[in-house]
Amino acid sequence: MTQDEAKWAVARRAVEFVEEGMAVGLGTGTTATKFIHALGERVKEGLKIRCVASSDASRDLGLSLGMDVVSLEELPELDVYIDGADEVCAGAGAGLALIKGGGGALLREKIVASAAKKFIVVVDSTKVVPVLGRFPLPVEVVKMALPLVEKKLGDLGLHPKLRHHADGSLYLTDENNYILDCACGQIADPEVTAAEIRGIVGVVEHGLFLGMASVALVAGDEGVTEMLP
Repeated sequence: MTQDEAKWAVARRAVEFVEEGMAVGLGTGTTATKFIHALGERVKEGLKIRCVASSDASRDLGLSLGMDVVSLEELPELDVYIDGADEVCAGAGAGLALIKGGGGALLREKIVASAAKKFIVVVDSTKVVPVLGRFPLPVEVVKMALPLVEKKLGDLGLHPKLRHHADGSLYLTDENNYILDCACGQIADPEVTAAEIRGIVGVVEHGLFLGMASVALVAGDEGVTEMLP
C-alpha cells in the first residue's frame, strides 16, 4: 500500500464514525483533505450534517462539495473532530500524544478539537513514532513578538526556524501569525516542553496535542487499525 493509498483508506474508515445529524469538525492537511472528499460523497448521497472547519482551505473545500460549513460561533459544540497528525506517539504513559501543525493550522485545529466530544486522528503508519520529536514542532507566534520568542525558544534548546513558503516568502497562518518550526530532537517529556513554550509571552499556540485524541486510525499494509490512549 502506497502512502497515498493508506491516506485514502484511513479517510474512508473515518467517515464511518460520522452519523446522521452530527456536528463535525473538519481537519486540515493532506489526509484530512481526503477525509473531507470522502465525507462529501456521503453528503451527496443524502447524509445530513453540519460542519466547522479548522482552516480557510478546509472550509472552502467543504463548501465546494455541498457541505453545510458554519462558524464555531454558530456551532460551538461538536460531536466529532477528524484530523491528521504529523506524529503520533502511544508509548508508555503518553496516551495518544501528537505533533500537529505541519500544514500551518495548529491554532485553529486545537480550538476545533477542544470543541469536540471525540477527536479521531487519521494517519498512515509512517506517522507513528516511539518518541515525539522527529518532526519539527510548530509554534505559532504573534508577529511583534518574533525576536523575543525566537530567542527564548533557542535558549530552551529547541532550535527554532521561521517558516517560509517554497518561493521564499514568509508563511502566515489564517490568523496572520508567524510559525517557528522547532527542531527539538526527541521530546522526552512533552508536558514539560509544552508548559515551557506556553510560558513565553508572544506564543499563540504550539503543535503538541496532549491528552486530546480519543482514538487514532492508522493505515498500513494490513489495513486500518485503531490505537487507543
